[in-house]
Amino acid sequence: MSFSIPSIPSPWQPCSIQSTSNCAAILFSARNMPNAAGSALIFYVNGVRVEDDDFEPELSLLEYLRRKLGLRGTKSGCGEGGCGACTVMLSRFHHSTRSISHYSVNACLMPVAGCHGLAVTTVEGIGNSRRGLHAVQERLANFHGSQCGFCTPGIVMSMYTLLRNNPKPSFHDMDEYMQGNLCRCTGYRPIIEGLKTFTSEFQCCKGENGGECPCMNSADTTTPEEEEHPRLVQPSHLVPYDPTQEPIFPPELQAGSRVTWYRPASLDEMLRLKAAFPEARIVHGNTEVALEIKFKDCKYPVMISPTAVQELHQVKVGDNRVRFGGSVTLTKIQKTLQKEIDSRPEKETKVWVEVVEMLRWFAGRQTRNVSSVAGNVVTSSPISDLNPLFQAVQSRIFLQSSEGGREVKMNEDFFTGYRRNIIRPEEILLWIEIPTSSPDEVFKGYKQARRREDDIAIVNAGMFVRFQSGSKKVKDIRLSFGGMAPTTVMATRTRNGLIGKEWNEDLLEEALDLLKEDLPLDPGAPGGMTRYRRSLTLRHVSLRNLCASPSHPEFKAINSHSSCISFFYKFWLEGCRHLGLKLPPGTASVLGRYQKDFPMASQFFQIVPGGQPKWDAVGRPLVAKSAYHQATGEAQYLDDMPPRDNEAHLALVYSSRCHAKLLLVDPNSALGIKGVIGWVGPEDLPGTKNCFGDDPEGEPVFRRDKEAIKEREFYWEDWTELGDVDEALSQAPHVLEGQVRVGGQEHFYLEPQACVVTPQLEHDELLIYVSTQELSFAQKSVAKAMGIPFNRVTCKVKRVGGGFGGKVTRPMLFVIPAAVAARKFGRSVRCVLDRDEDMMSMGGRNPFLGRYKVGFTSDGKILALDLAMYANAGYSLDISHGVMQRAMSNVTNAYYVPNVRSKGYVCRTNISSNTAFRAFGAPQAMMICEQWMQDVAEFLHLDPVQVRERNLFKDGDQTHLFNYLTHCTIRRCWEECLRNSDFLYRRELANKFNRENRWKKRGIAVIPVAFRCAFVVQFMNQASALVHIYTDGSVLVSHGGVEMGQGLHTKMLQVASRALCLPISYFHTTENSTDLVPNAIGTGASMGSDLNGPAVIDACETLKQRLEPFMRENPKGSWEDWVKAAYFNRVSLSATGYYRTPGLGSDWKKGDNFSYISYGTACSEVEIDCLTGDHKILRTDIVMDVGESLNPAIDIGQVEGAFIQGYGLFVLEEVLFSPKGKVLTQGPSTYKIPGFGDIPEEFNVSLLKGSPNIRAVYSSKAIGEPPLFLSASVFFAIKEAVSAARQERNLSRMFKFDTPATAERIRMACQDKFTDKFEGEEPGTFEPWSIQV
Repeated sequence: MSFSIPSIPSPWQPCSIQSTSNCAAILFSARNMPNAAGSALIFYVNGVRVEDDDFEPELSLLEYLRRKLGLRGTKSGCGEGGCGACTVMLSRFHHSTRSISHYSVNACLMPVAGCHGLAVTTVEGIGNSRRGLHAVQERLANFHGSQCGFCTPGIVMSMYTLLRNNPKPSFHDMDEYMQGNLCRCTGYRPIIEGLKTFTSEFQCCKGENGGECPCMNSADTTTPEEEEHPRLVQPSHLVPYDPTQEPIFPPELQAGSRVTWYRPASLDEMLRLKAAFPEARIVHGNTEVALEIKFKDCKYPVMISPTAVQELHQVKVGDNRVRFGGSVTLTKIQKTLQKEIDSRPEKETKVWVEVVEMLRWFAGRQTRNVSSVAGNVVTSSPISDLNPLFQAVQSRIFLQSSEGGREVKMNEDFFTGYRRNIIRPEEILLWIEIPTSSPDEVFKGYKQARRREDDIAIVNAGMFVRFQSGSKKVKDIRLSFGGMAPTTVMATRTRNGLIGKEWNEDLLEEALDLLKEDLPLDPGAPGGMTRYRRSLTLRHVSLRNLCASPSHPEFKAINSHSSCISFFYKFWLEGCRHLGLKLPPGTASVLGRYQKDFPMASQFFQIVPGGQPKWDAVGRPLVAKSAYHQATGEAQYLDDMPPRDNEAHLALVYSSRCHAKLLLVDPNSALGIKGVIGWVGPEDLPGTKNCFGDDPEGEPVFRRDKEAIKEREFYWEDWTELGDVDEALSQAPHVLEGQVRVGGQEHFYLEPQACVVTPQLEHDELLIYVSTQELSFAQKSVAKAMGIPFNRVTCKVKRVGGGFGGKVTRPMLFVIPAAVAARKFGRSVRCVLDRDEDMMSMGGRNPFLGRYKVGFTSDGKILALDLAMYANAGYSLDISHGVMQRAMSNVTNAYYVPNVRSKGYVCRTNISSNTAFRAFGAPQAMMICEQWMQDVAEFLHLDPVQVRERNLFKDGDQTHLFNYLTHCTIRRCWEECLRNSDFLYRRELANKFNRENRWKKRGIAVIPVAFRCAFVVQFMNQASALVHIYTDGSVLVSHGGVEMGQGLHTKMLQVASRALCLPISYFHTTENSTDLVPNAIGTGASMGSDLNGPAVIDACETLKQRLEPFMRENPKGSWEDWVKAAYFNRVSLSATGYYRTPGLGSDWKKGDNFSYISYGTACSEVEIDCLTGDHKILRTDIVMDVGESLNPAIDIGQVEGAFIQGYGLFVLEEVLFSPKGKVLTQGPSTYKIPGFGDIPEEFNVSLLKGSPNIRAVYSSKAIGEPPLFLSASVFFAIKEAVSAARQERNLSRMFKFDTPATAERIRMACQDKFTDKFEGEEPGTFEPWSIQV
């Protein structure tokens, strides 16, 4: 099969081809080569031949697939290769070996021009709902590994590529292939559970009773009784994977051709081209150039691809080195070196082992598959992971030009400045050699990043020492560091000073002073964290006394000198071990590599009663309704909608200043750009103008929250009080005061903000598709701005690719301009924000400051709390006052405090407006609560677990909002969690570990949650539904809740199933629309099921009442018979339903606006590296009260997903601004959400049994938000581990430790003699690179 792409209007400039010889060609822009001869791009997509001679060289494969081929299953999540949503598989035929290789790539970075002669496979090409799902798609869906589904196609394709290369991979293989993919919803556990069924470990040893595993290799013999077995998935129901049925490589591409349209076919040809165009960029994986074009607006009129130059792809293995051609990919280097490591003695492979280990953490698999070693060297990034290793061993490289070649060493003179080196413009890097090691040498590589997997380094290093034979004296030493200067830098003074010295503690003392001279770092250096960065590279030096006692920053610094020292100390220990010297007590554990075990997990839930009818879907772990379509790429998100005729695209113009007065707008420059049809501004608004925020005047350039507090710049303030707080504090035996900061958080939903607005032909009507959680708000906001009635605006949404509160109010910032433009120009207007635009403008979770005074008894009983909380709202109020109200409702978390005063202030600042975020202020207030609770325990020298337990709620307690507790299950959750986690025994083991290890520490913590459920505002606790029965008996359910991954549609169908006594196969939902269910409340506050479920039941009950006469007349008839009878008797088969939560008051201060409380408890254990601040979660146990679950699989997924998102909030994710207010964290390269490798090594979730909730649909409870705060158990486990380290120096266990608990904060809080060497600069004496607000 083959087809040609028709000529269609597009925003991309056509290109043409200029032949430069009989066997080679190079790509030129049509503007530069007007007389160029034409040629065609030829490749295959899902087995179909594509031939195109009208495309733009810089066009990415992603855009080509989505816009030109209409294959929209591949998603656009970030545009910088950081999330994996755009993963596809490329297949290449190698003529020299007559073999085919398959590799995953990020389509957003891959130029379509680079696909010439290749076969591309997308998620649509491996399976769909019509012809059948591929085993990967089917298992991912069946294991409940798809929630919002936006990340699912990319994850599917990563695993599919692995299976094409290895039908029986190991878990390590799977883990490596997943490193480049992110998911914001699931918590990763169900994805891993589904995909690990393909691994050899699962197939070999995961049988039910330890015998042969029958999971995918036997017939389905499940009995009805077995179907009720309490597990989320029945493995025997899964489709076996048959690798023999995969598509074949297109035979046409195996024929071969020496002439390619844009790439030289020989080395001589490439050298002539480089001589003619010395500034041309050589593009291999495009992982660097694509980002420069996108974020730096770089222009490259000439690009050369080296993929057909054989010499650049050669690998030559010698006795004392391996030589790699410049275009050899990092994946191939990894495989080649590993093969040599496996076959050679250890003494020869020390360097290769470290290179392979560093590549393990280098970006994601998709990036390593296409990135070349030459690209890594030539770009000369100061935070390159490989260049410090190459420099430390002084790798030889060969540079070639048309005039000749030269061999150079990567020594201290190789890098000449920021992203500059000694390579001349006309030269190419032909090869690089990585040498073997000798018995007298020690070589190590180090890297510290915010996240272990797929992250750029904060600081990295390569360290080499050669000892004199038979001696402990240093013959040569080379220490190379990245992230400490504008270039990869060699510590030359240190090298000269240590050569000839004996390897002992005196050498360490001397090295400290020398390294300080070698690695100076200005406190305002790019990346910040200067003290931490220095400590990593330098810090391990003063050991004499210690040994006796047991958009897109180039460098991310953290106090970096601390990091430098840590690395060197570890290296010194490695040298001691090599020489056979006795290591200082408790230090051996910091040596060696990070090992990731096969993850373990368990899920416990209550099965449905034995007498429940089979058709009753409630309580069963059903797969989410759209999971299969999400796994195949068929599920449609907003930007997957085909373009309308004459559709235009809206681009927002952002201010370059965070606080200024807009004096003049001159659009003429923009209007002169080809393709721009016009602009819209305030003068185009016919109705209410300026719907959001104010135009601030006379304020500081960048007002921060502390300045807002000082100037009392508050949008909103209020207070509540229970009891006599002042009297209770005055009488309390002990009183503590303190201050706590809780950092903000970026939503990082995988689907960016998007809308399509289409003007209708009459009556000023508008049809709007918008990715939002609240269609009614979009409807009324647009109508008010346009000056038209609400009924002229229809808003629709099929599904949302993650929302978390960020798609409630904030979409109006682009939906209203798009609507104005659509009416002004009379055409459809689409607006899809790039990830950096989204993160710059959409705001996030409100950062909080809490100031507390707490009174308590000597046994830890809390008597009184006086708390003031300040929330950073940003430049407008948005709904931050609601966030603060929710926060003030949760200031005591799950604890009884008889006297409470809570004051809340919403601060006006000049950053992007913050907005709703999952749990809506409660996590900030609860974190402040748990911080002072921990301080109370430490002050009294009591066990924090006992202090928390002593103060837990119980039935009959009065909360600080004056209501009395009933059906309180927190103590049940607490006790069950302690029992399930074996807490007491494991804490003893952790204490033993801490006594035996100086630089590794473990901590374990237990944290409760009591989350008040309902919207804070009374009127919002209502919902409507519309249910249609068609004459064939099928049922269509519409309701006001938006599906965004939380399984709401699936639960509503389960509810309808029970209400109408029908199997769930009868039911269907379509898109949400304001003309189906008007005035719908936004989907949030975990109220989706609680509100919409009863509304659906109400509509179903109406329909059942209408059908009852016909059921009585024909009791033996079928459902279809009764429906037809009603229809022929002119009975309406359509009904609306309505529900409002009963018994709610309107005064949030009295607590009567909450329906009930959800309870839970989590226990987490962590291990930290005191020298670097790195950590890992060893185990987490959760017990969550969800009432009687509507769907245990969905609810457990929500628990896990919320926990991991909260873990990001409290530990990993850090929102940074420049001192002038620019958002520095604008994408996955600078903002790190948890990845596959960050989840607990053991993750156990139990749903509390026997806890029905009479206040919600079918005795269930809210689930989306309550579990999020349980992730604080990780934070406090880290704090316990840090406290253990501090105790060894007799430092106080009470110390300031704000969120997030980044590697920098963990390292600096451990506070040892290394960190003491680097005092922080006095605030005000320098301008910091970044600020956390």
